[in-house]
Amino acid sequence: MNDTYIRRTLTAGLGVLLCALWSVPAHADVATAEFAPLTRDSLAVDTELSPGTTVDLVRRTMTLGAGEKRHLRGRLQATSTTTGIVGLTERIRCLNASGATVSVVAASARNHEGNDTATYATPGHLPLYADLLFTAPSAGTYNCVLQGTAYSSLPGSYHLTAVAYNTWLETDDTDRTGAHWWQNPACESDDSAGACTYVGGGAARPDAWVFYDDGTPVHTWQAHPDAVSVSAQANLELTTCYQGTASCAAAMEVYPRGENAVVDARFEFLQLDPTGHTCRTNSVTARRTITDDAHHAVGYSSLPDVPIDPACGTRTFLLRVYVKHISGQTVKIDGVQSGVTSLTNGIAFNNFN
Repeated sequence: MNDTYIRRTLTAGLGVLLCALWSVPAHADVATAEFAPLTRDSLAVDTELSPGTTVDLVRRTMTLGAGEKRHLRGRLQATSTTTGIVGLTERIRCLNASGATVSVVAASARNHEGNDTATYATPGHLPLYADLLFTAPSAGTYNCVLQGTAYSSLPGSYHLTAVAYNTWLETDDTDRTGAHWWQNPACESDDSAGACTYVGGGAARPDAWVFYDDGTPVHTWQAHPDAVSVSAQANLELTTCYQGTASCAAAMEVYPRGENAVVDARFEFLQLDPTGHTCRTNSVTARRTITDDAHHAVGYSSLPDVPIDPACGTRTFLLRVYVKHISGQTVKIDGVQSGVTSLTNGIAFNNFN
């Protein structure tokens, strides 16, 4: 995300009223949509993230057979040495034996709003999560890495710090048979080509269906014949499009910085009937506020342990996210950057016990 990051201009009181309720609180782990045994590797010591650098934080090595799947979840909790705004991106990247990146890189991003920010669950501590469904393209050993990147145009000397033990990488210990990964289309950081999906005022759409009418090929997923239930999750990254930002198409910039944005998001995991119509609706909704200071914010939704209704006549499911603009800034629905880095994605799992 190559935006220009400036010092906060909102008052502290207004910042409290308009705090972004988009990321998960630092004191609570995200509800996982899975029941497989897993291993958590934690960052052993506090690690500095200097602006303009990408740092490997936690690493896990796995030996997999061709086609084996693993769900990886990363958590990066960061503090800051400045009261100014510093961008933060978390990535999960898997490498083959020759050191080449394999398949997609999962990422999430948000601005750290300063060490005096009291709107995080732990004041001054910003938590980010990212999820990746990794499928081994061939038998071999793979190194999966949780990375952190800080970036800013603030003057002076400052840095973010990845907090030990509260920064970690979780990986499945067994194959996630039949699990499926969704990601939405290409959407570069600056969107100079105007390829991204927007919801809001002006030239933007009022609403959109992620993974359904945003250019993503619609995929229907078959639950495994032996699955006793299924689970699903989605990470939805949005960016506010205030005037002068470097993160949106110019036609989408309606209001000056400070307007902020409110959207409603509904995550749906639908069981279909034999005609392809909805038989059973499983959904969860949330109203999201994204401040212009946070600028990029990811929302996490999950539907764990969803029953498979035999009366539907199929074990076919459709996953999608409905996003409706309520007020304030137009928002960009972030997608795949540089052909490999996914900021908005979903996963469906089979549960066998």
